[in-house]
Amino acid sequence: MTETNPSPFTKKRIAVIPGDGIGKEVTPAAVNVMKSAAAAGGREVEVTEFDWGADRYLRDGTSLPGGAVEMFHRDFDAILLGAMGDPRVPTNVHAADILLGLRFKLDLYVNARPCVLFDKRFTPLKDRTEKDINFMVFRENTEGLYVGMGGNFKKGTADEIAVQEDLNTRKGVERIIRYAFEYAKARKLKRVCMSDKSNALTFGHDLWQRVFKEVRLEFPEVESSHQYIDNLLMQMVRDPSQFDVIVTCNLFGDIASDLGAQLAGGLGLAPSGNIHPGQVSLFEPVHGSAPAIAGKNTANPMGSVLTVAMMFEYLGWKQEAKAIDAAVRGALREGKTPAELGGTMGTREIGEWLANSVARAGVQ
Repeated sequence: MTETNPSPFTKKRIAVIPGDGIGKEVTPAAVNVMKSAAAAGGREVEVTEFDWGADRYLRDGTSLPGGAVEMFHRDFDAILLGAMGDPRVPTNVHAADILLGLRFKLDLYVNARPCVLFDKRFTPLKDRTEKDINFMVFRENTEGLYVGMGGNFKKGTADEIAVQEDLNTRKGVERIIRYAFEYAKARKLKRVCMSDKSNALTFGHDLWQRVFKEVRLEFPEVESSHQYIDNLLMQMVRDPSQFDVIVTCNLFGDIASDLGAQLAGGLGLAPSGNIHPGQVSLFEPVHGSAPAIAGKNTANPMGSVLTVAMMFEYLGWKQEAKAIDAAVRGALREGKTPAELGGTMGTREIGEWLANSVARAGVQ
């Protein structure tokens, strides 16, 4: 799904951060499948787990420790994250420090979220089939409204003013748009759609317009189009088959990819990658920490398992990634699913079934 690391045949060192809530349940299931797929392919993974999350933060104030970024660059090939967020930390400052901190400090400028329908039973769109929903959303991941620029004046009074800055740089906009076109070209996909709101955000998104018009000239073999974000969301519901690749800003990509995930069966089936090509990158399921169901063995681990497949493809282990994908499709086909997908299996049981399925089928 993503550009690969140049050394696919060596042992891979994976940092694992289960995080909060259901992250502590789905991540062990995913790691189990990871090890099974690696072994089936004759590969080796070295897993190191970090206890960063709400429990650690409440215990000693640690969120993202000093030196973590340098350590990841030096000692690891990829990071698998579970989920972040805990009601015991109302501000979720630990989650922001860890997740946004890693995105920004590792310069993971590509947020890649595939929206793939595995079985038409799971889409809310009537009469749509698997071929209709198969596209990638690329979200700019280090700029926009998520950088935290802004402030409050007269906070807590009737005259309060709140300002939030939307940061867009030429470098940031160009590299995510170029990545989207290169991805489409490499996979012989036909269409790239850029989405913005330049009719309202006349400075920041005018930059997106100008850069898009320049970069697309370098890729004449790829059909390029533009849609305002409100129209894009309507078109995704009306006819998702018209999209191959969507590229947009940080906020709009967050929204559009969640809609795409729901069209493809829900957040429980949605993986994502936070990527800097050729460097250590972070992979996480799209769903949140879901504290209401944490500890009940009911969370769907398939998004986390598919995230491992996405990570393996990035690392160059394409056959292992395909084996994991095939196992998930088999589980959906055979009803080896949690309650949210009509089944009766628990988190641990699904993880074990998928790991055993990969081991039995092997890696072709």
